[in-house]
Amino acid sequence: MDTEKTTFAVFYGNRGFFPPSLIAGAQEEVPGALRGMGYGVIEMDRKLTRYGAVETPEEGRKFAQFLRNNHGKYHGVVLCLPNFGDETGAVEALAEAGVPIFIQAYPDDLDKMSPALRRDSFCGKLSIMDVFHQYRIDFTAVTPHVVAPSSPRFSENIRYFDTVCRAVRAGRKMNVGAIGARTTPFKTVRIDELALQRHGITVETVDLSDVMARMRGIRSSSNAYKEKHSVLRAVSDWSLVPEAALDNLVRLNVVLESIAAEYSLQAMSIRCWTELQNDLGISPCVVNGILADGGLPVACEVDTGSAVMMHILGAASGKATAILDWNNNYGDDDDACILFHCGNVPQSLMAEKGRVTDHEILKNAVGEGRGFGCNQGRLAPGDFTFGNLLTEDGEVRVYLGDGAFTGDPIPREYFGVAGVARIAKLQHVLLHMGMAGHRHHVALTPGRIVGAVAEAMEKYLGYRVTVPQAGGSTHP
Repeated sequence: MDTEKTTFAVFYGNRGFFPPSLIAGAQEEVPGALRGMGYGVIEMDRKLTRYGAVETPEEGRKFAQFLRNNHGKYHGVVLCLPNFGDETGAVEALAEAGVPIFIQAYPDDLDKMSPALRRDSFCGKLSIMDVFHQYRIDFTAVTPHVVAPSSPRFSENIRYFDTVCRAVRAGRKMNVGAIGARTTPFKTVRIDELALQRHGITVETVDLSDVMARMRGIRSSSNAYKEKHSVLRAVSDWSLVPEAALDNLVRLNVVLESIAAEYSLQAMSIRCWTELQNDLGISPCVVNGILADGGLPVACEVDTGSAVMMHILGAASGKATAILDWNNNYGDDDDACILFHCGNVPQSLMAEKGRVTDHEILKNAVGEGRGFGCNQGRLAPGDFTFGNLLTEDGEVRVYLGDGAFTGDPIPREYFGVAGVARIAKLQHVLLHMGMAGHRHHVALTPGRIVGAVAEAMEKYLGYRVTVPQAGGSTHP
């Protein structure tokens, strides 16, 4: 989860024949509104330009230098138009900003329309958008077209833009770990590392034998072991689990965290069967959930594409993420299904405390008592955003949507962590997935943030994005 506070660089556009009082008012209102929402703000020294705003190309170059001097200190630019603004100065200032740009324009008041008081920002915003389009400068603009910083709709717009910035920040440069080789039968999770690398995503691989060797080297008397032992004990009911299995799960938790630190990983995928069951008597599910709740999403079955999606979704929402299977129909309800996985869901997304069990499905292959680690329970009701990611023909392709987990019952004997998901146009979503070659896994996070994540991925990250619920094609 990305908990870093978003900081915005604020740009004030100007056109000289409008009164300077409009600029001065914005310089008080906009930073105050942003800080009041909990965001950080940086501004160029107002003494560097006329009124501390940007009109001319020369003033634009000064703002561009200000951004270069503060590289890494801001995550997005709020382009504020207290009046019409100047397009050329804005281009000079922001052509190389390197972060999402949000265009905000002030509304005119009907009782202040004389030449000495009017703003014309309504028209100026269209001109800025037009010229940015000509220069291929990516930007974000939402409805309403003009909005005052004092309006609740301004706060809604900024929260949307914050989500865009978080998703872009997460996806633009990340390291994802692939722990173990892909399980041979699961060709569905194959991924093109070079395609990911072109988008700033580096895959670091670690052999599962190395993980097991590191586990054997962990001392049970170490502080790391004792700390993780307490964490695992607290997260679930362990009454059915042998001490030897708990010991190995603690060791696995310690090792995975050390690998994440060693390679600066933001996410990982892991080979979760059948070596861990045959050699150690465990399934890593509960550990995966704990790591995800701590901000390190872990995808099962070496599904590295899902790990990437989990990281971006979690950064965008600021909440934990999970990877589930599109698993079962729910009777004959076309817009409902059961989403499930063996027990890797973060506790924060579950309805109540889980219970760690043997792997009821894998035991048919590895034997009873060889797969302890599945944190069984049910998903908490609530809205969520879902999606997944694949690589094909050198592209990164994504689908996105949203839905809600309901309180509808699932049979008691149903194994793992599951929930009934209600998703508008579910049949259309499933048809698109199958036609486009997406996998049976889905990543999700709480909240409905499809629009912002889709914009971040398509416009700023360069992914090919489809939202089937919005009427996208069922063909790839």
